[in-house]
Amino acid sequence: MAEAEAVSPLEALEEVALRPERGLWSDAFRRLIRNRLSMAALILLAIVAALVVLGNYVDVVQRYDPRVQDHSATQEGPSLDHFFGTDQLGRDNWARVLQGTWISLQVGLGVQVIALTIGLLVGGIAALGGRLLDNLMMRLTDLGFAFPDLLFIILLRAVLAGRDWPILGEPVPQMIFAIAFVNWVIISRLVRGQMLSLAERDYVMAARAMGATQMRIVFQHMLPNTLGPVIVAVVFGIPLAIFAEAVLASSASGCPRPRPAWASWSRMATASFR
Repeated sequence: MAEAEAVSPLEALEEVALRPERGLWSDAFRRLIRNRLSMAALILLAIVAALVVLGNYVDVVQRYDPRVQDHSATQEGPSLDHFFGTDQLGRDNWARVLQGTWISLQVGLGVQVIALTIGLLVGGIAALGGRLLDNLMMRLTDLGFAFPDLLFIILLRAVLAGRDWPILGEPVPQMIFAIAFVNWVIISRLVRGQMLSLAERDYVMAARAMGATQMRIVFQHMLPNTLGPVIVAVVFGIPLAIFAEAVLASSASGCPRPRPAWASWSRMATASFR
């Protein structure tokens, strides 16, 4: 067997230097695919999301209208015709679960998009705008923390309901706006703390000494290093927004009937097992 050619230390260093540099997102993706439990959960969530989205646009997946009543097939058990059976009014539970999940996904993702936008804006202004803007933004955030979340959501939902608003005329956008209006405070505090700590790092000070603009420093150096804990907060905020939507549905402040929601479906399922 031929001996392997010896590689000098200089050539080894040149080979390492010529390798493409990994970014934060590529490193995070590599760690994700190595975790089998996380990948299994991601695949399961992708399947559920695909079924929900297809169920709202493809009749073959949903099969039945969730609002149509069939009194000849009331409270039937699971079968090939009705995967999850029917309720006391003969409506298909499979179709109603898909519709309720679609509403919950819209609320969960929509709330976090709005909360992330407001939180990044308020937290960034507080961290980089000087002492006056920092005090102003943080006092505004304290007001958001001081008011009870659920009470404020119900009050805001009642104010928005029954009015012909340009964008907030439907119940789902109203719930998204009402829940997001109280969820941005956590993200803003998190962004402010992260940016204040990153402002004193060596690479930020080096970029500032090299003449980089404040906009370049924020978007190229500070914001990418802030997104780690922010993404964790956003992911944990999605189920909290869904729980808030379920509470609104239970308190008659959610989607009006006969539009299905997870809370109304769970009450019906609990009552059927009593």
